Amino acid sequence: MAHFENDDDPMDDGRVVKGRGGAKPEKSSKGAYDSVSQVQGMGPARSIEGYIVFVTNVHEEAQEEELHELFSEFGEIKNLHLNLDRRTCFVKGYALIEYNTLKEAKKAIEEMDGQEFMDQILSVDWSFLKGPIGGDSRRTNATRRRSPERVGERKRA
Repeated sequence: MAHFENDDDPMDDGRVVKGRGGAKPEKSSKGAYDSVSQVQGMGPARSIEGYIVFVTNVHEEAQEEELHELFSEFGEIKNLHLNLDRRTCFVKGYALIEYNTLKEAKKAIEEMDGQEFMDQILSVDWSFLKGPIGGDSRRTNATRRRSPERVGERKRA
């Protein structure tokens, strides 16, 4: 083991160290970083124009018009994204639906979560949640469920 004359700081030999970790760490770094104010409580976060609902387990052959018709009974849909796989040109399995009001979006989630559409059970939830920022406490009691297996889906090896 190396012996240093000054046991306090073995790197203090007059060299100038540049780059990450070159500066001596401060005793207290509290307040050294910008912070984002924390919002109390969990709940849906409003996007620029409305509230976005995330629909998963959408059948690969579903059409935008069919989803629009299905979800428009809960309120006016401002925006509907049904993304396609570039290679296969089939639906990727999810959709983003934007409603103007919280009431419309909440009703769509309550009514459509767990409903069958084209022989598959839809999973409907909020796209964005607001809440405390941080490690594990971020999504307590608001975890997403895994999408159920598709009817007739083959297991891949």
